[in-house]
Amino acid sequence: MNNDEWSRYATTMLKVELTRADIGYDELIRRLAEIDVEESYKGLSAKINRGTFSFVFFVQCMKALGINEVRL
Repeated sequence: MNNDEWSRYATTMLKVELTRADIGYDELIRRLAEIDVEESYKGLSAKINRGTFSFVFFVQCMKALGINEVRL
């Protein structure tokens, strides 16, 4: 896979987990704030839709969603 394909894969994984949890961006922002991760709606949306987020951000999102295990 090239980098664009990896970015799409990462975005899809995060969006799938958000959908499974029935959580939108506003709720994710609130939950991230609870673990001291500050994100604006615009910034969060851009990161997720571009797929240009770090693994650290992905792990923070999983923690905020209460997900302890992810299958690749």
